[in-house]
Amino acid sequence: MPFALYLLGLAVFAMGTSEFMLSGLVPDIASDMNVSVPAAGALTSAFAAGMIVGAPLMAVLSLRWPRRRALLVFLLSFLLLHVLGAVTTGFEVLLVTRFAAAVANAGFLAVAVATAAALAPPAAKGRATSILLGGVTLACVAGVPAGALLGQLWGWRSAFWAVALLSAPAVVAVLRSVPAAAARTETVVAGAGGSPAGGGRPAAARREARALRDPRLLVLLLLAALVNGATFCTFTYLAPLATTVSGIAPAWMPVLLVLFGLGSFAGVTVSGRLADSRPRLLMTAGGAALVVGWAVFATAAGRPAAVPVLVFTQGALSFAVGSTLVSQVLYAAPGAPTLAGSFATAAFNVGAAAGPWLGGVTIGAGLGYRSPLWVSAALVALALAVAATAHALERVRAGRVPAPRTGVAEER
Repeated sequence: MPFALYLLGLAVFAMGTSEFMLSGLVPDIASDMNVSVPAAGALTSAFAAGMIVGAPLMAVLSLRWPRRRALLVFLLSFLLLHVLGAVTTGFEVLLVTRFAAAVANAGFLAVAVATAAALAPPAAKGRATSILLGGVTLACVAGVPAGALLGQLWGWRSAFWAVALLSAPAVVAVLRSVPAAAARTETVVAGAGGSPAGGGRPAAARREARALRDPRLLVLLLLAALVNGATFCTFTYLAPLATTVSGIAPAWMPVLLVLFGLGSFAGVTVSGRLADSRPRLLMTAGGAALVVGWAVFATAAGRPAAVPVLVFTQGALSFAVGSTLVSQVLYAAPGAPTLAGSFATAAFNVGAAAGPWLGGVTIGAGLGYRSPLWVSAALVALALAVAATAHALERVRAGRVPAPRTGVAEER
C-alpha cells in the first residue's frame, strides 16, 4: 500500500480523537456549562449532524479543487474551530463549533476516502479503507483516553487544545504526501473547446449522482447508519454507564476507552484482510454477534469484571462490520468515488446523530443508563432484518436461487 495512505491516516487520527473524545468528557462539560448530561451528549449529535450535512455538500463544492488543496482547507478549518471551542464560555457557541468542525471533518474524510480508493490497487479497496479508518481506531486507543486524562487533570478545554495541536503535524503530512495535482480525475477530462468535459463541477456532480441511484447501494448506506447508530448510542454514555451502573471509579475511564480503541483497531485490522474476499461473512456473522453482545452487555453491566471484556469485544465487532460496509459502498459505486465516500460518511453520521439522541431519550424517560445498550441491540437487529429483506427481494427480482450481487464484492 502507498505510504501516503498511512499519512492520511494520521490526519484521520487527529479528527477521530475529536469525534470520540466527548465520551470521557460529557460529565465535566455538563457540570462546567451548567447543562444536563443528555444536553451535553447533544454535542456528539451536533458533530454527527455536521458530518451528515458536510459530507455530500463539501464533496460537491470541492470537486474542482486539487485533492491536496481540499484536504488542507478542511484540515486548517478544523484546527481553528477547535481553538474557538477551547476558549468559549457559552454552551451554544460550543455546540456551533462542534457542528462546523464536523462539516470540515466530513469534507476532509470524503476527499480522503476517494484519494485512498484512487491510490489503492483495484481489488484492494477494503485494505485501503481499513488503513484510513485505522486512524480513527488509533484515536480510540491513544487520543481519546489521553483526552479523558487531560480532562481529569486540567479540565475538558485542555482536550480541545490538544486536538488543535495534534492537527498541526497532520497539515504537514498532507502537504508532503498528497500530490499537488492540477485537478481531480473526474473534472480534468477536456472537451473540444478545452474546458472540462461535461461542464466542470456541476456535470461531474451529476455524473457521480447518477452512479448513486442503485437501490442496492442505498441498502448498504442504511445498514451503515443503523450499525453506527448502535455504536454511538452506547459509546456516548459509556462514562455514566460505567461509573453509575457498573460502579467503576472515574479514574478507570481512560482504561475502558483504551480497551474500546484496542478492540476497534483489532476489528478494522481483521476486516481489512477479509473485507475484499469475505464481505458477506463479515457483515452477517459480525452483525449477529453484535446483537448478542449488546444484549449481554445490558444484562451484565452491573458486573465490573465483565465490562472491560464487553467494551473490547463490542468495539472490535462494531468497527469490523462498519469498515466492511464502507469498503462495500466504494465497490458498489466505482463511477462515483467522491460522492460515494461522502454518502458513506453521511450515513455513518446519521447513525452517530440518531444513536445518542435515542439513548438520551431513554435515559430522560427514566429507563436508566442501561437503556442505550438495549437500543443498540435493537438497531443492529433492525439492520439484520433490512439486509435479509433486501436479499430476499433481490432473489425474487432475479428469479433465480443463487444470491445476486448487491454491491458487495464477490466472495472468493
